[in-house]
Amino acid sequence: MLADISILISFGVYLVGMLVIGLIFYKRTENLSDYVLGGRGLNSWVTALSSQASDMSGWLLMGLPGYAYLSGLESIWIAIGLAIGTYMNWKFIAKRLRQYTEIAGDAITLSVYFENRFRDKSKMLRTVSATFILIFFILYTSSGFVAGGKLFNTVFGMPYISALTVGTIVVISYTFLGGFMAVSWTDFFQGMLMFFAILAVPIAGTVKLGGTQITLDSIKKLSPEFLNPLTTMDGNTIGIISVISLLGWGLGYFGQPHILARFMAITSPKKIKEARRIAMIWVAISLCAAVIVGMVGRVYITQYLKGPESETIFILMVNSIFPAAFAGIFLAAILAAIMSTADSQLLVAASAFTEDIYKALIKKDSTENELVWVSRITVISIAVISYILALNPNSSVLELVAYAWAGFGAAFGPVVIMSLFWKRMTAKGASAGMLAGGITVLIWKHIQGGIFDVYEIVPGFILATISIIVFSLMDNEPSKEIIDEFNKVENIS
Repeated sequence: MLADISILISFGVYLVGMLVIGLIFYKRTENLSDYVLGGRGLNSWVTALSSQASDMSGWLLMGLPGYAYLSGLESIWIAIGLAIGTYMNWKFIAKRLRQYTEIAGDAITLSVYFENRFRDKSKMLRTVSATFILIFFILYTSSGFVAGGKLFNTVFGMPYISALTVGTIVVISYTFLGGFMAVSWTDFFQGMLMFFAILAVPIAGTVKLGGTQITLDSIKKLSPEFLNPLTTMDGNTIGIISVISLLGWGLGYFGQPHILARFMAITSPKKIKEARRIAMIWVAISLCAAVIVGMVGRVYITQYLKGPESETIFILMVNSIFPAAFAGIFLAAILAAIMSTADSQLLVAASAFTEDIYKALIKKDSTENELVWVSRITVISIAVISYILALNPNSSVLELVAYAWAGFGAAFGPVVIMSLFWKRMTAKGASAGMLAGGITVLIWKHIQGGIFDVYEIVPGFILATISIIVFSLMDNEPSKEIIDEFNKVENIS
């Protein structure tokens, strides 16, 4: 009982701190640009850590360790794919997207950028992109709420529905209040907390087991295949489809609106290089540590965890290793991971509805204050739908994240990349690419067997790229105005 109280106090202090940040930025939010992009005022550290914290979400401390717990070093392929994808995104996309969105009519959302980039008067690009953002972010946000429900359920023994409700209310509160700057600054602190937690747990677990060598020997006794990245747990060689699927996670980065929004919001393109270095150090260490958590946890926790239960391995290790006061801090890191992504997703989805549907199609003469409040109401609406989808306690965090991640990566990734680097691309090509990528993921997910076992982001990404090229070449060449704007960006990059 005393332990529960200590942990509850840690949670309480953390949550109050996040709400205070929300209140601070509530007073500074004057227009829609402030609410959805922070007036392009992020520094390098906040850009780096908030982008990675919102990227990794609860699956870094729950989903990935759970996968490593069940499959061993095979899980390293996901980490490798994500690390490569992170670097490529920062190296080739971040700076150019920051420059292009400002030059192309100072676009504050991805959908507006697409419309401005291709001078799309039909509103087709905005409508299609906003629709996919709403669909996949509802799924993505739901995964965060599931993780929060599992956290409170495992730590406090709360009924799953009650635990789910508490987490949902907190996330809604500070996202509703402060908008982008509140989300980014809370993500910054949450990113730091996640980093120290994911490092401390496997180190402490290894020490408790008697050191590195004893831990490795214990893992080998469990199964020699556990330490082999090229075999499955039953001793079979990993198939090419599995490797492609796991590495394919890296393709998702180029199309994640909540990550790309951080690139768009940094104060100056010159700060991208510094932010990239910070982000890569955080990512490389965190991903490796998450895999080690699952592997060390397999021998540290004696009870065997089946299926979705494996995603609680980090929680069980924290409770077993640390005194209640420290356990509360590290368990708050899971809440931080969950909230840092859910808040970003709610905000981007709300901005997509407000800017790309409400303002563009419903009420074109909306005032800035009206748009801010439409965004806030949308945050609540999307959260409620995600909450309903999260009511099943047997949902897998990793599976929900994988579905949404693939959807964004395939629908937007090729469009973002080619819009930044191919001047011949047209609005029809962009629309075709989005539809091909998004629809492929939605259909492929529900087909199994043979080639259909490959992670849906891979075929979605390929078909979207082909569609962009084919439909762009079939279309008229871009206008001189579009080409001149492209050359302007290229000359300053």
